[in-house]
Amino acid sequence: MADRITSDQRSRIMARIKGGNTKPELAVRSALFRAGFRFRLHKKGLPGRPDIVLPRYRWAVLVHGCFWHGHDCPRGRLPTSNVAFWSKKIAGNAERDQRNIAALRQIGWNVSVLWACKLEADTTKLIRKLRVLRQLATAKARRN
Repeated sequence: MADRITSDQRSRIMARIKGGNTKPELAVRSALFRAGFRFRLHKKGLPGRPDIVLPRYRWAVLVHGCFWHGHDCPRGRLPTSNVAFWSKKIAGNAERDQRNIAALRQIGWNVSVLWACKLEADTTKLIRKLRVLRQLATAKARRN
């Protein structure tokens, strides 16, 4: 199926898609802040510049859009036009994601990937894990 708009129009549309401060990312940040966790954004010194970094817990959070990162859900479906381009593009994004996750783990960071289609459930699980870590750190500090 041919695209219904010109390549110039498509280029302008695609250029307006934001890479950071997306609605899913803002929702996760808001939930973490409300739960009492403080974080840094897009930390330059870490592989892949994770969306959210909790240095105290050595935890990196990647908030992935299903389409752009090739999630296996209805939102992650490839377009029917220009399939070769999109297949290569999404596969490249997924490979880069895996490299960055491996590099973060290699240097001792925990990594959570939160998918846009499961954002609420994934965020709740993340907050539970971080609360456990916070309790362990508090208990350890009391013992010392």
